[in-house]
Amino acid sequence: MTKLPTAINLHKASKTLTLTYGPDEVYNLPAEFLRVHSPSAEVQGHGKPILQFGKLGVSLSKIEPAGQYALKLTFDDGHDSGLFTWDYLYQLSIRQEQLWADYLDELQKAGKTRDPALSVVKLML
Repeated sequence: MTKLPTAINLHKASKTLTLTYGPDEVYNLPAEFLRVHSPSAEVQGHGKPILQFGKLGVSLSKIEPAGQYALKLTFDDGHDSGLFTWDYLYQLSIRQEQLWADYLDELQKAGKTRDPALSVVKLML
């Protein structure tokens, strides 16, 4: 059964999307976390995820409903192609700590960084 949030709040200053499912179930999802875990083909590939890097500081510029089943998130780096279903958002919420640790580990193994300025420097070398 799909778990729907009772409240959705975009906090532009802290670059965070807050999903509330009940009084004791509130999740704060940073824009960077959502961006690197976008369900889009650009990020997920076709069965082989493409590691996103240099997304530190990315913001959410807009959130819109996509029918009754998802949110369309628009990021300030121009990415807007992933539809975050309610089920996917809930999974991101409850698994955030482990997913983030796994992402940081993947970045390190790939020799990549969250910092967009350092990512450009590395690409130029």
